[in-house]
Amino acid sequence: MSNSAALPSIAWVGLGIMGSPMAENLLKAGYSVTGFTLEQDKLDRLAAAGGTAAGSIAEAVKDADVIITMVPASPQVEAISYGENGILENAKSGALIIDMSSITPQTSIDLAKNAAEKSIRVIDAPVSGGEAGAIEAVLSIMVGGEQADFDAALPILEALGKVIVLCGPHGSGQTVKAANQLIVAVNIQACAEAVVFLEKSGVNLQAALDVLNGGLAGSTVLTRKKDNFLNRDFKPGFRIDLHHKDMGIVTDAARNVGAALPVGAVVAQLVASLRAQGDGGLDHSALLRAVERLSGAQI
Repeated sequence: MSNSAALPSIAWVGLGIMGSPMAENLLKAGYSVTGFTLEQDKLDRLAAAGGTAAGSIAEAVKDADVIITMVPASPQVEAISYGENGILENAKSGALIIDMSSITPQTSIDLAKNAAEKSIRVIDAPVSGGEAGAIEAVLSIMVGGEQADFDAALPILEALGKVIVLCGPHGSGQTVKAANQLIVAVNIQACAEAVVFLEKSGVNLQAALDVLNGGLAGSTVLTRKKDNFLNRDFKPGFRIDLHHKDMGIVTDAARNVGAALPVGAVVAQLVASLRAQGDGGLDHSALLRAVERLSGAQI
């Protein structure tokens, strides 16, 4: 597009289930995007969509005004950010890092502090909405950082999501994301229990879920996951492995601030047990499998 010269140049690190469609939405919005990720097929996909594939993090970020990161967890954020081949050593002074990974609040706070020493700005901007939300550019984006940096990032974030809110200082976005993951896990677990109860009772599941979703029991979780439950389709939009990581973040953070999460703790254990039974690579709607096992199904 002709207006790309006026727009900030973007480096994107981490082109997974979420990162690939998000980077493509920025390309559609007219931004130039140079990406780096570990899988060659994802780099090919970015190039096919009009982006530029880089051979390293250093190459991706060296000329970028804005660097967006979307990787699985705190260790990966630290691996791509620090060290001689990392973002902080290779980004230009004044660059803005938007970390959209879901990590511990402390990791975000530390990253912002270390980046500031190199005159690099950081906001944490984890997202909710899953793969569908990423593709449709309707993600909720919870942000932690300085108002001025949030304002600078906002036009970019508006190409990726719909509800975009500055929640407080560095780390606040991650805290709100942790709360999001608590609500989602408990919600999926409740839906899974209802599905098994309904089926064992001989009720038409499709009809039951439709009417439930029209009342107070309705939710975005049920809307998005209804077909997963009906079809036992657990192809990952968001893997149990990642939700296990997130339940660790929220239970640990809650413990640090003195908040009790009794139901969250139970669901965290159910997620952990599902993972231990080999279902970590499935979508988090596969919590249904755990309820089925507890209810006597051989799966």
